[in-house]
Amino acid sequence: MGFLSGFVRMLLTLGLGLLLMPAQAAPCMIVSLTGTQSGPPAVNGLAGAGTLVRYGDDNNDCNAVRLQFDAGRGTTMRLSQLGVSPGQVTAIFFTHVHSDHADGFADLAQLRWNFNSNGPKLDVVCADDMTSALGFTLSCRNLVAHIGDAYLKSGEIAQRRSEDKSRLPGGPADVLSIKTFLPTNDAQGVWSLGEVKVSAIRSTHITGHASYRVDTPAGSVVIGGDAGNDVTSPPRASSTSAQVERLAQGADIVVHSTMHPAMGPDRDSGMPADVFHRQSLVGDLGALAKRIGAKHLMLTHLAPPLGALRHGPYKVPGGPFTQADYLKVVAESGFNGNVVVGTDLATIRFPSK
Repeated sequence: MGFLSGFVRMLLTLGLGLLLMPAQAAPCMIVSLTGTQSGPPAVNGLAGAGTLVRYGDDNNDCNAVRLQFDAGRGTTMRLSQLGVSPGQVTAIFFTHVHSDHADGFADLAQLRWNFNSNGPKLDVVCADDMTSALGFTLSCRNLVAHIGDAYLKSGEIAQRRSEDKSRLPGGPADVLSIKTFLPTNDAQGVWSLGEVKVSAIRSTHITGHASYRVDTPAGSVVIGGDAGNDVTSPPRASSTSAQVERLAQGADIVVHSTMHPAMGPDRDSGMPADVFHRQSLVGDLGALAKRIGAKHLMLTHLAPPLGALRHGPYKVPGGPFTQADYLKVVAESGFNGNVVVGTDLATIRFPSK
């Protein structure tokens, strides 16, 4: 009896200990659209292209790592609405250096220099310098190196340093750490921090365009950027990128720019064929998401934007469009997962609470 009672006491003690142990917080990931405007025009107050991916656990509200993909006009304003300051961004990744994906970068870098010069440098990840078929070079490296030149030339940096000598003498470029890679047809790791891994693949839009995938213990997300098909005009099976589809196999969330089929040059939009065909169409993205088994499809960089009578200089036939106009096309593709028709600050938490 003594042995049995002692054994029972031991089991009770172990059980109580297990109950008192703090439960391990579940990992989580949050994907937010920091800007959904398509191209350089300013429409209805939309911010320029960008996506924020946050990772952590339930104890830190998924906020241990903050990754920004592209930084169009107004990025820092949208980040502020999400409670993220420029000094808290862990790394920034550029799909390409078109202005609508990079106009907000100078603001972000300047604010980080102004208030966080003594903090860690911000990793900037993007493609190596690449020369186009027409002979000009696209250089993310130069964008980073010269991001503060206007502030240096205007005297802004000198004046700010006169007030606070802890601010670095070279201005915003001094708080940035450039990390470039050569985009290829095969996915490659380009950045990591602990359990968070980022890979990239070449995709067609302009020279040096890349798409990214973030893998975490909570889930995975692919950011396609403006990727389109290598075959730049019909006949072709799909408008979407074969490389992005390869990168996205098994991903939980796909974030991708898109073009509504109503903007086709045969639909009285006035949009040139080469502009229309270099973006992925709504229905093709739905079909891609279905093939890879994605749970969520986030449409962003909408062409045309919701509620717009024109897309830049081009007419919106039958417009303005609503979310229902985009959802209808996705439904016709057969994708049955969750669809987010992009508006600024639209957010998915994965897994959902």
